[in-house]
This record gives sequence, C-alpha cells and structure tokens, in this order.
Amino acid sequence: MTDFTAKLFEAIASGQNIDELFCKELETAVNDLLKSELTVFLNYEKYDPSGYNSGNSRNGYYTRSLKTKYGEIQVEIPRDCNGEFSQQTISPYKRQTNDLETTVLQLYSKGITTSEIADLIEKMYGHAYTPATVSNMTKLVQEKVQQFHDRPLNRRYAVIYCDATYLNVRRDSVNKEALHILLGITPEGFKEIISFRLYPGESSENYREMLLDIQQRGVEEVLLFVGDGLRGLTESCLSVYTQAYYQPCWVHIQRNILRLVRAKDKLETVSNVRSIYQANSIEEAQLLLEKFIEDISFRYPKVKSLLMRQEYLFTFFKFPKGIRRSIYSTNIVEGYNKQLKKQTKRKEQFHNEESLERFVCDHMIQYNLKFSNRIHKGFNLVQSELMEMFDSLYPRS
Repeated sequence: MTDFTAKLFEAIASGQNIDELFCKELETAVNDLLKSELTVFLNYEKYDPSGYNSGNSRNGYYTRSLKTKYGEIQVEIPRDCNGEFSQQTISPYKRQTNDLETTVLQLYSKGITTSEIADLIEKMYGHAYTPATVSNMTKLVQEKVQQFHDRPLNRRYAVIYCDATYLNVRRDSVNKEALHILLGITPEGFKEIISFRLYPGESSENYREMLLDIQQRGVEEVLLFVGDGLRGLTESCLSVYTQAYYQPCWVHIQRNILRLVRAKDKLETVSNVRSIYQANSIEEAQLLLEKFIEDISFRYPKVKSLLMRQEYLFTFFKFPKGIRRSIYSTNIVEGYNKQLKKQTKRKEQFHNEESLERFVCDHMIQYNLKFSNRIHKGFNLVQSELMEMFDSLYPRS
C-alpha cells in the first residue's frame, strides 16, 4: 500500500473529510512537479554550486488558484531569471479540472492499483466503480507502456548514456531493483530516454540485451557510449555497436580515487583530477595525468593501479570542444535519475513491476516531450562536425 493510500484509509477510519486530504496531496504533488520541471530545464539542483556558472538561475515564483474536484489549490509557478522557462504541468488559462476519467488515468499511471482506485472513486463520488470497470478505463495507460517499449527509434544517436537507479518494488517481498536507463542525444542535440528495463541487479549483460533491442527498433549508428565504469559495460556496448567509441565517466573515476586517499588529501586530489579532464587538449591532459600518477603513486599506489587499468580515458577529446563537458561524465542521465527518484520518494514501494513501469513510463514520456524541441547546450554549434564523424565511422557503400 502506498503512503498516500495509507493516509487515505486512516482518514476514512477516523471520519475525516477526505476531500481535504486529496486537496492537500494534489497541491503538494503539483507544486513538486513544477519545481522538478524548472530543475530539469536549468539542468542543476537547487543550491548546486555548478549552477552559478550556468547563465540562468531560479527567480522565485508567482501563485495561481486552480479549482479541482476536491477544492481549490494554490499553485506556485516558478520563474527563471532569463524568462525562458515555460512550465507544461498546467495549461496557461486553465482554472478548473474535474474530469473523472482523467483522474482515474492519472492515479493509475502513478502506480495505484485498480482495486484501490475503485475504492477511492466510491468514497469521492458516492457510487461504486468495480475494479473491472476501472481496469477497462486504464487499458490505455498499460498500452502506452508497451508502445513506449516498442516504438521505432532514431537511426542515429551522437551519444548514449548508460546508468541504473534503484527503486523499491514488491514481488514476494520488497527489495530494491535496478532500473536500467539508456538516455540518448541525437546528432541535432535533442535528448531522449531511449529505453528502460527493470532487473534485480545491475549488470553489463542487461545493457547488452537492451542495446540489441534498440538495434532491432531502428538504432543503426552510435558515435559514443558513456558509462559509469561497470565491469564489462565497455565490451557489451562495443560488441553490439562495433564502430562506436566508449568514454568512462570521469566523475565516477574521481569518486573511486577519493575512496583510496585520506581525508586531508581529498581537496588537493579533486583539484588535480579535475584539471586532467578539464584540460584544453589531449596532450595537456596526458601530461597532467602522468604528473598526477607520478606524484601520488608513492603515497597511494592503489590510485596508480586504478588509473593504469582504465581504458578510453580521453575518448571525449575526439569530439568537438563545444560538447566535451557533456560527454566526459554520466551527469546528464544521473541528473534525470535524481528527478525520477525525487518523484518516487513519496512512494514507499511499488506493489508490482507493472505499477513501477506505469509510473516510470509516464515520467519518461513527459521528459521526452519536454526536450523534443530543445537542443542540448553546445550541440547546435557542432552538428556538421558530428555528421562528419558519422560518415567516417559508418561509411556508405
């Protein structure tokens, strides 16, 4: 049972007005969604120091009243300093929403079962909806999940990021399972969640299975894969797309290095490692890496061993300078995962795999719609160079 459902039944048992509970929960959910929209648009979390140099920032909010079936809610619509943010959660002139079918579909897409929804509808409207009736109403949601998994994909992706995040799901018992995500950027610079799959644990073979699937759905050419250093991931990616490049995430490499050094040396180590992957050229980066290994190997020989085992450290230097900051780490997909986890935080667990898929799919569809016509930073300047790389790696016969 979800946290919200538990509150609902507690309110019913105590004789409270459930409309007030619905109203409060709805207001919180809408405002959380609006804040998340702005975070995704700005591409950094609130109070994240990396946002200071982004060229845009949060600029408060203005309020609107929205009438719902459960009462009036106060919506806080956030603003950005540049005035570029346009939220998609609420229609610009909409002041009222009370469509029952829409309510049912939204509840279902958030992971609530048909029997729970039927009970909620009875409490709200005073007449019973059987689980079978609700199930018929929600077939569109389940079909939408299958359509997402089966949809044709773009032929080319400049970058595909591979990452997993863990969510609680119930089978016989509740455990965290790995939601594997492939996030791509097209040669034109548009971000898209390409695929997702749930597995009990993260493994490179799972990603290989997903890559074979997207290959069958139309993805023929990929320039670069970016991963977090998972054992065997490089081989899995390059066994399916043999012409592609691979880049291990430098942020993960940095984290692994910091695990091996004392607290007093961490600040200096971060500065030295960052200077390597933020160098202006591959020649400069290689010199800085050699010096770093030479300086640290006596005190921390395990750091030297870690770096000597790494392959493809400087693959990102093969790509145009304008997009290198976007491709030397998995920050883009990790940023998405943070937003997803934030939305699922209110749910203690998903009561089965289907409810998790409905929730996740709905979130990903909204993400893809949002970025379907928004070019990621730097990609608008390097499209011709990327096309040349495609032609070089995948020459036409």
